[in-house]
Amino acid sequence: MNNKNKSQTPFELTILGSSSALPTSDRYPTAQVLNILGRFFLIDCGEGTQIQLRRQKIGFGKIKHIFISHLHGDHYFGLIGLISTFNLLGLKTDIHIYSPSELKDLIQPQLNFIKGEMKVNLIFHPLNFKKLQKIYSDKRVEVFSFPVKHSIPTSGFLFKEIQKQPNIKKEAIQKYNIPIAKIKDIKAGADLTTESGKIIQNKTLTTPPPKPRSYAFCTDTAYHEPIIDIIKGVDLLYHESTFPEEMKDFAKKTLHSTATDAAKIAKLAGVKKLIIGHFSARYNDASLFEKEARTIFENTDAAEDGRTYKVKSSS
Repeated sequence: MNNKNKSQTPFELTILGSSSALPTSDRYPTAQVLNILGRFFLIDCGEGTQIQLRRQKIGFGKIKHIFISHLHGDHYFGLIGLISTFNLLGLKTDIHIYSPSELKDLIQPQLNFIKGEMKVNLIFHPLNFKKLQKIYSDKRVEVFSFPVKHSIPTSGFLFKEIQKQPNIKKEAIQKYNIPIAKIKDIKAGADLTTESGKIIQNKTLTTPPPKPRSYAFCTDTAYHEPIIDIIKGVDLLYHESTFPEEMKDFAKKTLHSTATDAAKIAKLAGVKKLIIGHFSARYNDASLFEKEARTIFENTDAAEDGRTYKVKSSS
C-alpha cells in the first residue's frame, strides 16, 4: 500500500486520559479519540479533555460523536467545558452524545448559563444497559454499546469497520470484456457468464478487500466474562486495570479490574492487542501493571496519555 492510501485509511486510537478517579501530574481522567477513516469519535470526556485535544492537535470541529460510558464524574466532568468551547468557537453543527439518559438533565442547568446563544445542536441518544445494541452506523463504520459490570449502569463500546466489497481486477475487465452493468453484481460476489456460456468464478475476477478493523472499550468494569463473545477477535482492546493483583479483593469490592483480570479477558477473547488503563493514582509507575498483564497476555501495553495506537489495514 502506498503512502497516499495509508493516509486515507486511518484507524487510530489516541489516549487523552488514562487515570482513574483522581488525576495525577502525568495522567488525566478517562478520555480517548478514535479516528476511523477520518471519523473522529470521542470516548468519555474526563476533566481536562479539551486541553489534551489541543495538545494532540485534534481539531474540535472534527468531533461530532461523543460516547459517555457512565455517570461517574471522571468520565464526563470535562463535557460541559468542551461544549462551551464548541460554542465559543462558533461551531454550528450537530453533536451527538451517546450516554445514560440522565446526563442531559445533569448538565442542562450548566448549559442554561453558557454565555450567548447555543450554536451547537446537542442530540442525546440514551444507552441501553441490558443488551448489545447498534447505536451508530454509516457506510463505513458501525458502533455498538454493551453492558459491563460496575457499581452503576455502565456501557462498553465496540467500533467496527464495515466489510468492503472485493475489488475487480483491471486485467480481468479487459480479458473478459466485462460490461459496466455487471461490475456491481461481481463486486457483490456473482460469477461471470461469458457470451460463449463459460462461467468465470468470482475469485478469478476479484481481489479480496482488506479485513475490517475493530476496537473495543471496556471501562469501568469488574472481571466480566459475558463480554468475551462481544469483543472476540478485536484488533485492539482497551480494558481497565485500576489495581494490580495484590489488591484483587479491593478491586472486586469496588467492581473494578486488576491487570490480571484484563489480561485474562484479552486471552479468552483472542484479541490481537490489549491496552490497559484507568490506573489508580496510588501507583506512579504503570510498568507494574504492564508486567503483570504480560505474564498472561504478552501483547499488552500500559496506556500513556498522548500516545496513539494505529491499526494497520491488511488483506
